[in-house]
Amino acid sequence: MEIRVLEIIRQGEIGGGESHLLDLIRELKTKDIHITVVSFSRGAMTERLEAMGVPVFIVETSSAFMPAAMKAIKNIIRRERINIIHAHGSRAASNVAFVARMCNVPLVYTVHGWSFHQGQSALVYRLRMLCEKLICGCSSTVVCVSADNIESGRQAFGLKSAELIENGVNTEIFSPSRTHGIRSALGIGEDDCVVGFIGRMTLQKDPVSFLEAVKIANSRRPNIRGLLVGEGDMDDTVDKYIKEHLPQGVIIRSPFRLDIPEVLASVDIYSLCSLWEGLSIGLLEAMAMQKPVVVTPTDGSRTVIRDGENGFFVPFRSPAAMADCFIRLHDDKTLAAEAGRRAGQMVDARFNSRRVAEAVYDIYRKEVEC
Repeated sequence: MEIRVLEIIRQGEIGGGESHLLDLIRELKTKDIHITVVSFSRGAMTERLEAMGVPVFIVETSSAFMPAAMKAIKNIIRRERINIIHAHGSRAASNVAFVARMCNVPLVYTVHGWSFHQGQSALVYRLRMLCEKLICGCSSTVVCVSADNIESGRQAFGLKSAELIENGVNTEIFSPSRTHGIRSALGIGEDDCVVGFIGRMTLQKDPVSFLEAVKIANSRRPNIRGLLVGEGDMDDTVDKYIKEHLPQGVIIRSPFRLDIPEVLASVDIYSLCSLWEGLSIGLLEAMAMQKPVVVTPTDGSRTVIRDGENGFFVPFRSPAAMADCFIRLHDDKTLAAEAGRRAGQMVDARFNSRRVAEAVYDIYRKEVEC
């Protein structure tokens, strides 16, 4: 039986989940699979997919449950003769779970971090947890990208079963041998110690804590600067904070970029201060390039980081602790280099995108053979 897969994802710009999907499709194109993609917005990812010859449909959505979007997806499923749906993330899954049931098409749901998390009100937490439970109940296969995610699902709503397929990165692209950075183009001096934040400007990523940490670190080590790459619904908040609280030039601000390997080659430290994650692709990319990483203890991060060895944990929403860690790595170049080297070894041994594609392909084959 021919495998015709509909991959569904929330946004068309390139973030962690979108990089994951691009790598997955590149690997699966060598298999006997026909892939169609639905994205809820346009962006660099959809452009790259179209350049690869992958059929892409844009279905605009503004909420988790939109009847118009569900109708459009249902029509695509029928037109493209889809026999497997693979939803990446809760927004994608919430708009396709019932459609999959109606069309009698198996749904594979990859959890890139649960939509319920610490910091939400009790009501919001409960509603999102019930939504995740419902989506998982509609799914033939639930895929979690970290063992922490599986355990969180079990504790929150009794997740019965899930496949563990840890995220991976293309280690040929994200390689420590990549030395061509773009420091001069970004206005970074030779003596600057640059801390990189690469991701969406959203509550999840907590960019304001990063900015506060850079402010504290810069006041004690004036050559520490921050590089902020990405866009999102907190853009105005971020820009206002930079304008009101940081000296000019301390933060280098950039929108979404496609040259992330070059960006990573240009930073000295990578920071991820998310409030929740599945298993951050951006973190793995930085580790693959042997950057010392300073992260919060989210699901996924706890799986890959050995505190003080291949990375450094700081508490959630703790700019002072983060700043202390930036300064420690600034002052101790040997510590920073050794942590980066160990991080690279971890990713090279365990988190390769080719392994991810093989595991997903096995799930597809099982679904069509059932």
